[in-house]
Amino acid sequence: MVQTSSTRNQPRLTIPPLENGDRLSRDEFETRYQAMPHIHKAELIEGIVFMAAALRFYSHGRPHNDLNVWLGTYRIYTPGTDVGDAPTVRLDEENEPQPDLVLLIQPNCGGRVTVSDDDYIEGAPELVAEISASTASIDLGAKKKVYQRHGVQEYIVWRVLDGEVDWFCLDNGKYLDLKSDDDGITRSRIFPGLWLDKTALLNEDMQRVLAVLQSGIASVEHQAFVARLNS
Repeated sequence: MVQTSSTRNQPRLTIPPLENGDRLSRDEFETRYQAMPHIHKAELIEGIVFMAAALRFYSHGRPHNDLNVWLGTYRIYTPGTDVGDAPTVRLDEENEPQPDLVLLIQPNCGGRVTVSDDDYIEGAPELVAEISASTASIDLGAKKKVYQRHGVQEYIVWRVLDGEVDWFCLDNGKYLDLKSDDDGITRSRIFPGLWLDKTALLNEDMQRVLAVLQSGIASVEHQAFVARLNS
């Protein structure tokens, strides 16, 4: 094709880059995200794009790994469940978060999500976990409201800088704090045997965290849950 002055001056059709604060539909968000393979985490929350800054080691990377070890160990001993590390989750046309971790019941075992033909989670996972800087973050603001509205049954937020772990459980459509029992152990209502010693987690005592989890996995409630998932 011979270029004329008019064709040379025509703008090229390119996909705009994602920017923090963009208001986009889910389809447009996915188109732009897929065109930026160097971007590893971007989320659409209530139609607004949020892009993560560079992730630090002690305030995010290591806590993320510790939660992953805890949930991953539970998954190994609980056939019929799955753990995902930073998966994209399609909730609706304005919300496509990328939570740090999800624990879900597999669809063929009665779970609430499906996996699309292009390999994305669709629907609300039973449990979502986020590593957060503080109470001021989006994780305890807009994102918490979205997860609550869509029926994420349990939501864990590790506020690393505050030295706190929040564990919310959905009750009649509202998130309530899931309190620790008298022995200091917090026990999931949705995943029997998923037990957590928050103090040990915050003190980086992963041997204690995993020992408590193994006690939960050895419980009668967990054995009955596994049997039910695989019946």
